[in-house]
Amino acid sequence: MNRFRFEDLEIWKEAIEIAILLFRIADKLEEKRLWRFADQLRGVGLGMPNNISESTGTDMVGEQQQLLRYSRRECYEGANMIVILEKERHISPDEKEEVYQRLHILSKRITAYSRSLAF
Repeated sequence: MNRFRFEDLEIWKEAIEIAILLFRIADKLEEKRLWRFADQLRGVGLGMPNNISESTGTDMVGEQQQLLRYSRRECYEGANMIVILEKERHISPDEKEEVYQRLHILSKRITAYSRSLAF
């Protein structure tokens, strides 16, 4: 039995998995002394699941949806960073594609979940 509502959400679980991928990339970036990129990527990785989990802490639908919008925006920020990192050859095309695709799907799922709250 889960103690928090967010633990039952598939979008939260997926955001956690993507965060782990982003953290691994950030670790590689730090080895290349690209600390700003690593820090920004970790922020994205934390922001997605954090905002999803925080959205379950209120019963106000508007507030829930706002927090989910923040999480969705983090997906877009992460996708942008992944494109840049691949173009600069800091990550492989395969790494880029995996993370990019998962961020794309997560952003759509966050939108769908947010819309379902209005009913």
